[in-house]
Amino acid sequence: MSQTSIFPMNHSPSRRRFLGTALAAAAASPFIIPRSVLAQNGQVGANDRIIVGFVGTGGRARQLMTHIPKNRAKIVAVADYWRQKMVDAVNEKRREGGFDNIDQWKLYDGDLEMYDKEKLDCSFVITQDFTRTLAGCRAILAGVDVYAEKALTTYIAEGRALVNCVRKSKQIFQVGSQQRSMRLNRYGCALVREGKLGKVNLVLARNYGQPELIPKEMPKHDIPDGFDWDAWQGPTEYREFNRDLLNWMRWQEYNGGDMTNWGAHGVDQIQWAMGADDTGPVEFRPIPREEWSPNTGDRDGRVAAKYANGVEVRFELDPGPAGGAVFRCEKGNLEINRNILRANPQELIADAPEPDPPEGPTWIAVQHIDNFFDCIATRELPAADVEVGHRSVSFCHLVNLTRRLNRKLQWDPVAEQFIGDDEANALVDLPRRRGYELPM
Repeated sequence: MSQTSIFPMNHSPSRRRFLGTALAAAAASPFIIPRSVLAQNGQVGANDRIIVGFVGTGGRARQLMTHIPKNRAKIVAVADYWRQKMVDAVNEKRREGGFDNIDQWKLYDGDLEMYDKEKLDCSFVITQDFTRTLAGCRAILAGVDVYAEKALTTYIAEGRALVNCVRKSKQIFQVGSQQRSMRLNRYGCALVREGKLGKVNLVLARNYGQPELIPKEMPKHDIPDGFDWDAWQGPTEYREFNRDLLNWMRWQEYNGGDMTNWGAHGVDQIQWAMGADDTGPVEFRPIPREEWSPNTGDRDGRVAAKYANGVEVRFELDPGPAGGAVFRCEKGNLEINRNILRANPQELIADAPEPDPPEGPTWIAVQHIDNFFDCIATRELPAADVEVGHRSVSFCHLVNLTRRLNRKLQWDPVAEQFIGDDEANALVDLPRRRGYELPM
């Protein structure tokens, strides 16, 4: 049976959930208190390993499983709506070795069952983009801290609902923008943010594209055995199974394409460097060809965004492998990319730290996961808190909406609404399929 609501009607609460609810009620909060909070002094003990569950077992999830520091944490359970994919993932990790308890991992056909039966400290929510926000809310309501991959959301109002859920629970929520935990990126963003390069005159960002619409007519294929196709589609419109839909990053109905994938990394660095982690630009407009900056390629879909202080961000650079942006400042130019800094003149970064160890082909996020685990113990905000992740991907959504509407838009980053534009505001909050609504 599909798990299509936060707590299905026939789902009786476990003893753990009942106890958690009672404790939370005593503290005037409707949320469960995670095990880490109840440990001595509010921290996980020095000899305790953090208990981890995974929601999603695709390629990125398998990478992150390998990056879990074995001396700090242990995976005990995984959940996926596709049983065979989940089995394949566990077998792959068994062959690779390095997990002392992998034969005891529990496999669940849905996240709710995992939370009901396991005593977890945290959950890694590594689902497809269009089900990630709901999966994150489910984890929060189950009383666990969360590490969620980006893109965090598929539309703007969804992100605000998630932030509200996390803030009400006072739980830890780290977004997988791992550049926030890299020394060079911290240093470079601080140079800009603290004014050490003088006034920012212009920011050039990478012009990532957006996906295509799902065709109205697609042939129906047989659903694989052990695959809950209804639950996999989550809040999106129900469609008959077609294998091409599994390539979900191709489709606009499922995500924002590379603009919200790789683009979210670059935009996150811009937001950080501009000191805009809790806000965003106030104006967006298409860039006509006659205004294109020189030496920036020949890609269409260029958009300019302007912050309230007048600094313009122009999405004009050709796409790169890991986001990034170029900051044109009074004292020179600085390029911030993943674990890479370039400056002209070079002396602007004379005091830069050494890069972190090379990431290699698996895009290591070890430092970022360590930061998450540190915050589980200290209850401090993590490097890429949920508000940070929401604001960065919202910026990306706004770029895509500008392309879609093809006209200038005025944005209120406080109200998170367009100013005087009903057509644009109708795209801030999107309908969700019945049974997959967000908790309010």
